[in-house]
Order: sequence, then structure tokens, then C-alpha cells
Amino acid sequence: MSMLAAATPATSAHFSAPLFPSSHTPRRRVAAPLRRARRPRLATVVASVPDPAAGPVEYTPWLIAGLGNPGNKYYGTRHNVGFEMVDRIAREEGITMNTIQSKSLLGVGSIGEVPVLLVKPQSYMNYSGEAIGHLAAYYQVPLRHILLVYDDMSLPNGVLRIQRKGGHGRHNGLQNVIEHLDGRREFPRLSIGIGSPPGKMDTRAFLLQKFSSEERVQIDTALEQGVDAVRTLVLKGFSGSIERFNLVQKYKFHRV
Repeated sequence: MSMLAAATPATSAHFSAPLFPSSHTPRRRVAAPLRRARRPRLATVVASVPDPAAGPVEYTPWLIAGLGNPGNKYYGTRHNVGFEMVDRIAREEGITMNTIQSKSLLGVGSIGEVPVLLVKPQSYMNYSGEAIGHLAAYYQVPLRHILLVYDDMSLPNGVLRIQRKGGHGRHNGLQNVIEHLDGRREFPRLSIGIGSPPGKMDTRAFLLQKFSSEERVQIDTALEQGVDAVRTLVLKGFSGSIERFNLVQKYKFHRV
């Protein structure tokens, strides 16, 4: 696959042919916490939200990865809501998931003018970091633009939460990603509440269980809301909109 191309407002924000700095474009060093692959530098990039007065703009790409397990056996289970969110984003943004690279199914496209790489690792949940770590280094995506989407038993079913950074919360997939990002935890994440096991139910059995009809409605609503949240994050960063989103999600099922 070709290198990630940074998009400008006048061009298609897709990952297409390699884009290198031209002779008249000033080069600025972009800090990247990941170990870089030995590849030529990308063009100078800036934050997703440009300053219109600054002239031609190039955007920092996003890598949006959902965690899950491949295969029909796991389709629709609680542990696979990360995959479902990526599929929903792909559908809403018109991005086709049709490329295989680094043990992952990829979709290349854009949200607004910002280039995005949608990722569904195919190496099974507990080894998700093998794919995500390699892709982040290969495409030189900075840590602050790696958005991880995964299931969260600490949140009620259908409740979402966006964070700038955090730990792994004993989530094996998330822990493996952190290990493959050189132990760094300063990347955004969108967690999707799936509730907790009832009674003494085995955790693994709960994660691989499908949702009840009522829970399914809550998850489908959460996926719709999650697409809007991801759009806001990619286009505006961690603005007040994200804080309001988290507050609404926290109390979405509270009755007064």
C-alpha cells in the first residue's frame, strides 16, 4: 500500500500516492512517540482543525481501530462492538473496508477533509497490538491521532465515553495495544459500555455472549451516537463538544 497522503482543503482527503514536501513548502518536525519505520518523511502536517488564515493546509491523519475477534462465530457478541463501530463509521462516511495489511482489514478515506484509516485487526482480540502498532509506525500516525474503540464492562450497556488517554482496565486487547505502542497510553479511546456479568457468570462467557433484544436496541443507538462523536473528535479535537457528549452519555439512562 502506498504511503499516507496528507490532504488539503482543495484536494481529496484520501490515502493515495506518496506525498513529499515540495521545494517551496517549509518543513517542520512533527513529534511522533512511536518508533518510525525507515521510510521518507510525510509532508508537513498540522492539527486536524486548520487556521484558515494560515494559507494552504495539510491535515494530520487519524488511525481509528476497533477491537474484536474475526469470523462469524464472534459476530454480534459483546466483545466485538469495537468492530461494529468501525463498520458503522465506514458505512456512514462511504469508506470501503477492502484492503488487507498487517493482519488487519483496512478502509481508507476521509471524514470531512481529514484523512482516516479505519482498522479491524484480524489477529484476535488479545493480539490486536501487533497490527495497530505496526500500522501506526508504517503510516507515521502520531499517538494523539490513534483512536481505539473497544467494549467496556465498567460502563452500563449502551453508554459511551471518550478519553484523551488512560490505562487498560484489565482489557486484554487494550493492554496488548499499549505494549505494542512502546508502553505509551497517551492515545484517545472510545469505550462502549456492555454492562457487567450477572451474578457469578464467567467473564469470558459473558464477553462472547450476544446481546438481548433490549440491549441490542441500546447498542445500535450508541453506535449512531458514536459516529457523531468520532466526527466531532476528528474535525474539532477535544473541544467542549466532547465534554458535553461525555456528560450526556453518563446520565443518558437516568430517570428523574
